[in-house]
Order: sequence, then structure tokens, then C-alpha cells
Amino acid sequence: MEDKGAFSFSTCWNVKRHAVGSEMVQEIKTLGFRRVELNYNVTKEMLADIEPMIERGEIGISSVHNTFPHVPDPDYGTDSVLLGFEKEEKRQRAIELLMRSAEYAQRYGGEAVVVHPGEVPFPNDISKELEQIYNRQGRDSEEFRSKWAELMGRREAYSAGYVQKIIKSLDEVCNRAASKGIDIRLGLETRSKPQQIPTLAEAKTIIKALKGAPVGIWYDTGHAIMMDRLGLYDSVGEMDDLMDDIVGVHIHEAIGLSDHWCPYVNSKNKDFYDAYLPMIERAQVKVYELKAACRPEEIHESHRLLAAKLARRRQSGGNDNVQEIGGK
Repeated sequence: MEDKGAFSFSTCWNVKRHAVGSEMVQEIKTLGFRRVELNYNVTKEMLADIEPMIERGEIGISSVHNTFPHVPDPDYGTDSVLLGFEKEEKRQRAIELLMRSAEYAQRYGGEAVVVHPGEVPFPNDISKELEQIYNRQGRDSEEFRSKWAELMGRREAYSAGYVQKIIKSLDEVCNRAASKGIDIRLGLETRSKPQQIPTLAEAKTIIKALKGAPVGIWYDTGHAIMMDRLGLYDSVGEMDDLMDDIVGVHIHEAIGLSDHWCPYVNSKNKDFYDAYLPMIERAQVKVYELKAACRPEEIHESHRLLAAKLARRRQSGGNDNVQEIGGK
């Protein structure tokens, strides 16, 4: 099987179909990956099987995804306020969990922790409502514009306060990590729902406020594509000012508002994803984060196409013309 080199592969792909951690990792190894990202659904029980593989050098760990290992409490899950909690007790618990993730990453020889910073909470699942309207009527419909205005009104009223809480929490995490000799970067992930933090502008605000700290952006390409399609930000143009701050990338493509598909292959568009190659090229950690529906042959073909395009960019000095994001 073709060796995928420095690229890593997230357990997001197969964690739901395995109870034994070593079998999950072994399946990823058969795809040609020497490194994995352990995602937030990996349990302590799974780690008991995976740790001997790490110790024997059978697999490398690129990164772990906070909160890690799996935390069943939804208050500290992937879609929550997390580092932005106003209640001090809950905020401190979120800090402790992120510290634990960083400690695991260090123990396993990883380079980074993927962090979901938080969100502006809504009483209703407004992102699901927006997705349904988008799929049914499109972004230019009156119903979509009305619902979007509702979301942005609340987001603009409250996001700054949550961003400041997140900055405070990350500052505390970085200070604790430094005192313990933990040398792990924290990547703030671009998220999949428009009420979630950060936008690219918010990421810049957070990173600038923590200048000198090991905090940067984790550019999740599929999520960024979806947020661009909804109108939250320009997923390519706004990255210009963040290129020096990229910690890692999640490599996957979105078809409409459905994410975690193999780039180029599932969308059958051979050019669109080229716009994200500069971010992938710049990232320290490059991780495929694909859904279970992606078949091994699709994964191999997607990697072959992406690797060839990256090689051509290197040969041309990174000056390949890439397709603009519009018209998607």
C-alpha cells in the first residue's frame, strides 16, 4: 500500500465501527498512514489497546482532538460553550479537560491539540433550520435572509463577550502548560455551524491577544467551505492574514452543506478544492478527517490527486492559478 508520508488520518473515519482501539488503528494503517489523529470519540478503553502500539513505534500520533479522551457530558462536547462558559466552575472544568488533552498529546509525541473554543448559545437549533432552508430554497431566499439576520443579530450582540472568555481560558491553559513543560500547540478549529466560534476574524483576534503563546488556527477546510457558502466569511480571502498562524488542517471537502467527503473525488470537481492547497501546504500538521462513507479506493484516489497537485505547486514555487471560490 502506498505510504502516505507525513499526512495523518483521523479516527473520525472508523471510530464508530470499532470497540477495540488497536483494530481501529490497524485499519487506518492498511490505508498507508503512519500517523493518526485521535479524535474526541476515542475512549480510555480504546487507548489501553492503542498505547502499546505507540510505545512500540507501530503508529505515530500527530494530534489529539479536544476533549480527549471521550467525555460523555454534552456540556463539554464538540458543540458547546466550552472555554467561553460564564460560570466559573464550568469554565475551569473546560480548562482542565483541555489541559488533559494537551498532556495526552505530549505523552504520545503529538504536535497539537485541535480545539473547539466555544459558541454563542441559541435556545433553538438555528443552524439546522438554516441548513434546511438553504437546501430547500437557497441562500437568496427571503426565508433564509430572515433567519440569517436573526442569527447574526444575536451573534453580533454576544460573540465579543464569549471571545474574551475564550481568550482568558486559553491564557490560563498556556500558562499551566508552560509551568508543566508541555510543548504542544493549540489549534482553534474553524467550525461547522455559524453560531460557533471562531470566525476567521475572531480567530485573528484571539491569536493576536495571545501573541507569543502556542495558539494558532486549525483550518478545517470542509467547515470553512460550508461557512463560506452560508455567508459567514470568505474562506479563502480572509485566510491571507492568518497564513502565518496555521497550526494544522483537516482535509476534507463539502458537497453543498455536507462535509467530510474526499477532496476532488466525491464532489467530482477536479479544480474547486485547489483554493485550499496553500493552507494545506503551510500547515504543520496535515490530517485527513473523512466520514465513514468514504471508501478506501476513494481515499487513495483523493490523496493521489491532492499530493500530485501539491507537488506541482512546489515545483512552480506555489504560483499555480487556483479557482476562485465563487460560483459554488
